[in-house]
Amino acid sequence: MAGGLFALLDDVAALARVAAASVDDIGAAAGRASAKAAGVVVDDTAVTPQFLEGSAAERELPIIRKIATGSLRNKLVFILPAALLLAEFLPEGLPVLLIIGGTYLAYEGAEKVWERVTGHHLEEEEQELAGRGEFTPEHEARTVAGAIRTDFILSAEIMAIALKEVVSSDPDAGLVIRGITLAVVAVLITAVVYGTVALIVKMDDVGLHLSLRRSGRARRVGLGLVAAMPRVLAVISVIGTAAMIWVGGHILLVNADELGLHAPYDVVHHWEEDIRAAVAGALGGVLAWLVNTLASAVIGLVVGAVVVAVMHVLPFGHRKSHASEQSTADGGTGDPADGR
Repeated sequence: MAGGLFALLDDVAALARVAAASVDDIGAAAGRASAKAAGVVVDDTAVTPQFLEGSAAERELPIIRKIATGSLRNKLVFILPAALLLAEFLPEGLPVLLIIGGTYLAYEGAEKVWERVTGHHLEEEEQELAGRGEFTPEHEARTVAGAIRTDFILSAEIMAIALKEVVSSDPDAGLVIRGITLAVVAVLITAVVYGTVALIVKMDDVGLHLSLRRSGRARRVGLGLVAAMPRVLAVISVIGTAAMIWVGGHILLVNADELGLHAPYDVVHHWEEDIRAAVAGALGGVLAWLVNTLASAVIGLVVGAVVVAVMHVLPFGHRKSHASEQSTADGGTGDPADGR
């Protein structure tokens, strides 16, 4: 009996060592995968604050919480199982889905550029409400839904990059290990992105609190934060728009190469190598990265502009739908026969 007990304890200890090693492997793999996706994480962090423009201060954290919940649901419920199944049974389908996502991101970024150039922003009533921080629940729901849709594409790219890193670092890893690793990445990335977003959008409240202090230094810091945050958020909004165009173009560039359209990627890669050969050291690496970034941004802007033209300029695009919605809001039915 004693021998059996000790044997059982030995087995338990062995299993514990295996489990501990697996946990270490998962942690290391999650860390590597998160690092690989860091570029897209920065873009995700830059994109999100623009959805909070004009919202009341007391609604900012609830909105961020809703978007973060939707983001985590995107990653764990939809993207993670789909990514695992694709990697296991149809690995060639992943680039196709990423190209669709890259096109959507490029369109979202190009549409914001189009809105700034043409002045087609929010409807006047919503602009007035936004200026007073009095978004309606309906508008808030649309804002959250739009943010979650945009997050879905960025989350898909993050998870795809993470999955590629997991597969390349350990091709023999089982489906369960891959799934657990991606789940850790999903939770970690979501916490980092939306924790950072919450800090960014609440810095003006911190500044206001400090400005009420009697201490001269604290008061000056607080007043400086209050004055600076509108400009910071405006800059972040511009960065977010540029990030959507750049990331969308980069997704298109890389995944088109994987599907056999090598020419664009080869040209950009050739430019990068020429820069590295011409400029030695770290500066050469930075300039090569800038070349890739600018080329990706041009591709994203061109593809996004084509989709914007389809959605806004051509007769069957978004403009017609918008006119119908406006007619309905004015009291009509949206039907041409209504006479409005």
